[in-house]
Amino acid sequence: MYIYNSASRKKEEFIPHTEGKVKMYTCGPTVYHYAHIGNLRTYIMEDVLEKYLRFSGYDVTRVMNITDVGHLTSDGDTGDDKMLKGAKREHKTVMEIAKFYTDAFFADCAKLNIKTPDVVEPATHCIDEFIKVITALLEKGYAYEAGGNIYFDTSKLDKYYIFNDFTEDDLEVGVRDGVEADGNKRNKADFVLWFTKSKFDDQELKWESPWGVGYPGWHIECSCISMKHLGEYLDIHCGGIDNQFPHHTNEIAQSEAFLGHPWCRYWFHVHHLNTDDGKMSKSKGEFLTVSLLEEKGYDPLVYRFFCLQSHYRKNLTFSWENLDNAKGAYEKLVSRIVPLLDGKGGAVDEAKYGELIKGFKDAMDGDINSAQAITAVYDVLKSDADSATKLKAIADMDTVLGVGLIAAAGKAAEKKDGELPEEIKELAEKRAAARKAKDFALADELRAKITEMGYIVEETRQGTVIRKA
Repeated sequence: MYIYNSASRKKEEFIPHTEGKVKMYTCGPTVYHYAHIGNLRTYIMEDVLEKYLRFSGYDVTRVMNITDVGHLTSDGDTGDDKMLKGAKREHKTVMEIAKFYTDAFFADCAKLNIKTPDVVEPATHCIDEFIKVITALLEKGYAYEAGGNIYFDTSKLDKYYIFNDFTEDDLEVGVRDGVEADGNKRNKADFVLWFTKSKFDDQELKWESPWGVGYPGWHIECSCISMKHLGEYLDIHCGGIDNQFPHHTNEIAQSEAFLGHPWCRYWFHVHHLNTDDGKMSKSKGEFLTVSLLEEKGYDPLVYRFFCLQSHYRKNLTFSWENLDNAKGAYEKLVSRIVPLLDGKGGAVDEAKYGELIKGFKDAMDGDINSAQAITAVYDVLKSDADSATKLKAIADMDTVLGVGLIAAAGKAAEKKDGELPEEIKELAEKRAAARKAKDFALADELRAKITEMGYIVEETRQGTVIRKA
């Protein structure tokens, strides 16, 4: 199995630290608002990766954080805490906001068939771990206190910029225009590990620390939560491409400074979901959520299918037209599976099954190429294998793809079974016309024919109902 390692900028064979076991960490949501479908593209592709690792026989432990404190509105360590911003917006406490939007996030994940990680840890549960690591970084000389805050000193590192070729002069103070530089920093790239002072004083969540009452910076959270549950060596770390810098860059800096050795082997980054106007975000344009997709009549699994049609390392453009195209392709794929259901439970040709599954495994082993993996499903349908073998191959592929193909085919078959044959429909139309013309003798004759063919005719307040006897 080969994946593209963002840290080395090349495809590498995936070899975990311990044979057969994978320690996997994925950055979780900042739960101050609903997740938009751009956020959820990342979680879908991480879910596919995890499920394929399990499909390949690995024992996977996946950990994810919930950011319920410390994530500021600027990556330059300035601005309001996003959780505080959400609380002000809805006139609730930060913990009420965190609970509501955490539940909403996992409800969306369930609709998208995204597996809940083995461990989900809110940042507010790990204050002791943050203080322990920050204390050690201070003792080792990798951190300093200035203006009441604790900063990580990036000048102490041989190499800080891991995912790109930035220099300190290239570094913007923050992600938005008008952000003032933090005069406490020794170097532009330094970042806050613990706040006791900030430009706002109404932070709701604060804790005692050796440096005064305060709260953690965003970046320290993921390092500590990962090390708490997965130990000193991490096999693969996932997240959106926008987390590469500064978040993941800072995670590597503080984790390796604390541990004294390399920390994570592979970095897996999912690229943006864009609209015609650019990168999707909560602050611009229509706020696209799973609930909005449902309101417009789309099954969330159609959106998952839409995401899988593109490689995770390519930007994907969302439009309603593109989603409609994905819906049409999904429904046609499901309709081609329906005839196979008659072979359900039959004997599987193991040799043929191995041939069918090979194309899927080749696609996934080649840097999680979900688009080619879907093509492998079509190849199964085109093969000369028997129905039972095709069904087994498609069902196993879908344990990874997660788009509910067999279940959707079953529902489509039930719906088809419930439809009236054309001959019965014609007789029903003729009977309705006879009743309208008050030719009741003909109407009774037509009713008798329908009954002979195994259908029951009922007159209700809503009109005539014909159903299978």
